[in-house]
Amino acid sequence: MVKFFGGPLTGAALGLNFWQTFGLTVGGMMTSVTIFSLLGSAATRYYAKRRREKNKPMFNKKSRRIVKVWQKFGMGGIAFLTPLILSPIIGTIIATVLGAKRGQILLHMLWSAVLWGTIFTFALINLRHWDIPFIGK
Repeated sequence: MVKFFGGPLTGAALGLNFWQTFGLTVGGMMTSVTIFSLLGSAATRYYAKRRREKNKPMFNKKSRRIVKVWQKFGMGGIAFLTPLILSPIIGTIIATVLGAKRGQILLHMLWSAVLWGTIFTFALINLRHWDIPFIGK
């Protein structure tokens, strides 16, 4: 649920089939997204307060990059990058901080979870025959 890639890896290691692994991976991500989109406003206030208390600048190199992605691609860009670079929790909080509506967050994170869940699960399930120790057979 926290790191998206862990779902397909665990499913492959446990010997689950494609649909079981895929379903649990997407379900795990969407559980995180739902919880943190509901807690989004509280997380936003906490994040802003913490930055002020530590006298940190509002923008740094990483946050500028995220804002550029947001400006260029919108919620779809954040959702696309969430399983790859961010975690579902961080991606959801970023989307909330940037002002995305809960419905928009859920919709975009769902298609992202389905896309990347399919790719990662298919790849790891088909790599079982390579005799890689952490994937299993």
